[in-house]
Amino acid sequence: MSDENNRNEAPFTEEQNQQMIDTGIIATGNAPHNIHCLSIIGQIEGHYILPPQNKTTKYEHIIPALAAIEQDSTVEGLMVVLNTVGGDVEAGLAISELIAGMSKPTVSIVVGGGHSIGVPLAVSADVSFIVPSATMTIHPVRMNGMVLGVPQTMSYFEKMQERITRFVTANSRMSAERFHELMMEKDELVMDIGTVLEGEAAVKEGLIDRLGGLSDAVECLYSLIEKKKGSSANPSASKRRKSTDKSGKDSKSSKTEKSAATGNTRQTKKKTTLVQLKATEATDGQSRRDTLNSADWHGEH
Repeated sequence: MSDENNRNEAPFTEEQNQQMIDTGIIATGNAPHNIHCLSIIGQIEGHYILPPQNKTTKYEHIIPALAAIEQDSTVEGLMVVLNTVGGDVEAGLAISELIAGMSKPTVSIVVGGGHSIGVPLAVSADVSFIVPSATMTIHPVRMNGMVLGVPQTMSYFEKMQERITRFVTANSRMSAERFHELMMEKDELVMDIGTVLEGEAAVKEGLIDRLGGLSDAVECLYSLIEKKKGSSANPSASKRRKSTDKSGKDSKSSKTEKSAATGNTRQTKKKTTLVQLKATEATDGQSRRDTLNSADWHGEH
């Protein structure tokens, strides 16, 4: 009877279901480690509201969620699931910076696609995964709507592109030169310049760390959590290493100071001896002069 009740129970509570409907975020339970799954899907919505028919991820939902995950002591790790066509550049880059700055272990997995600003989001985690059928599009920054045709506009685009390039290359194994080369490829896309990388190609280029599925990403996140727990549970080893290094430095400095002091003492003794010799010579010379003067005075010479 109890087995039937367990089978009939819903996998998620009512609160979790409502949370999933509102923000697409849900915290796991009954697992070896309590990890939080954050999904970034559709188009990333920034400062402007997108049409209602667009599937969007709102940055005003993601940013507070990341802050809550960082502060929640019950959450041990974060897994980011990406299937996005891109969107607002500044909003996507802001979310990427927050994920990269988290102290808890993070793993990302690209399913479907991680295009445009989804590239920085994918590489922002500690370890990034991509499934074989997923693709990632690398292209320059572009903007819709009215654009002022002035040099300042082009300079703004270039600076924004440099920000994205610095972030991607700092959080992946791809060089800035190769990233720029893929970005400016002319023969890959029909209506734009850029490159589409499939899962295996993204790993070979060094953009994504590993090729794998959901179980691989979860297993990797568990190992990161256990590794962090192991290092935090044994702080005495690091303290011993620090004390050893400190004692070694102290002993080395004390030896140096001791040798310096010995050298100074020897030099002082040498100088004192020279002064005494000079004083003795001066006294002998003065006594000789006094003797000669006295003899001459008395008419002995």
